[in-house]
Amino acid sequence: MEDFVRKSLLFDFYGELLTERQREVYRKYHAEDLSLGEIAEEYQVSRQAIYDLLKRCDKQLENYEQRLQLLSRFAAQKEKILQIRRLAEMQHSPEMTAIFKLTSEILDEL
Repeated sequence: MEDFVRKSLLFDFYGELLTERQREVYRKYHAEDLSLGEIAEEYQVSRQAIYDLLKRCDKQLENYEQRLQLLSRFAAQKEKILQIRRLAEMQHSPEMTAIFKLTSEILDEL
């Protein structure tokens, strides 16, 4: 999984477990694409302080994933749904069409 996508998903799953400041800085850096310098200026700290905070956040998010495995389970479930969908695509019956539609709806919700 691409590093950026993984970090985004980890933040989606566990971001609320970070402090408010950690969430703000992490969001500004990853979602809003602000530079370390821009964030440091806003918070009146050094670029190194922001860099260190982001690294701590990454480590915390990875630790949460290591313990709770929410992202791993999510990825496994999504893959199984895609497999069901592929199998339904191969069959041409009303039941399989319904299964295809349901799996599409589930994937859209994920």
